[in-house]
Amino acid sequence: MATMIETKDLTFTYPAEEGREEMPALRNVNLSVEKGSFVVVLGHNGSGKSTLAKHMNAVLLPTGGALYVEGMDTADEAVLLEIRRRVGMVFQNPDNQIVANVVEEDVAFAPENLGIPSDEIRRRVDDALAAVGMENFTRHAPHLLSGGQKQRIAIAGVIAMEPECIVLDEATAMLDPVGRREVLASAHRLNRERGITVVLITHHMPEAVNADRVVVMNDGYLVMDGTPREIFARVGELRAIGLAAPDTVELMDHLNKSGWDLPLEAITVEECADAIYNALAAEEK
Repeated sequence: MATMIETKDLTFTYPAEEGREEMPALRNVNLSVEKGSFVVVLGHNGSGKSTLAKHMNAVLLPTGGALYVEGMDTADEAVLLEIRRRVGMVFQNPDNQIVANVVEEDVAFAPENLGIPSDEIRRRVDDALAAVGMENFTRHAPHLLSGGQKQRIAIAGVIAMEPECIVLDEATAMLDPVGRREVLASAHRLNRERGITVVLITHHMPEAVNADRVVVMNDGYLVMDGTPREIFARVGELRAIGLAAPDTVELMDHLNKSGWDLPLEAITVEECADAIYNALAAEEK
């Protein structure tokens, strides 16, 4: 498959306060994100995952190494606008991204700034709201919506720019469980039905279960990279860097320490239930 985003020895250091030593937030990160994939980046606070996200559409620029978007170097000012058209960002707090008093006007804001003709903007707004299941809220006031609905409007605003990739930087962190499910469902639908590449930055383990790939960051390093089943089976390694596997995997790991022999690769609730049922049935024979 073609490559959407690629980093080569990506390093970034924030300026340190006077008298303090600078500490890299990213350390020689090498990562390739395929077009059309759904990639989740996990890590505890301070691991570097959000710093990595902000490099993906040049909100931040490398202090060492490089990041490429479809072969374009983010450090090249000549292609900066094109990079930001191809990679859209959705941030943690939806209230900070809403700029208008009516939903459709908010979604139209970015295309208008790009100089898109009015008829095309109308099509894009309707299309983007339908894509996130908010087509019935066109004339609503954004500030009256729930957190999950606001974040879906923020995603629609990015979709209206027709990007090839959407990066959600802790976009579910401030939402309740219902809001998180709404946003996650929208992201998966965009990936599945439109082929949009999705990079989801999160610390909520269950959000990674249905991803194509999971990347784990720790202290600025990329320390794990694989499918959800491969990553979550490494329960001890995850705990060592302050992360917990999904509840299903944690349960089976706990049972295994009591003498069971359950597969840690069974990560969904259904798979976990089946594994436990089969183990009990085997004991009764």
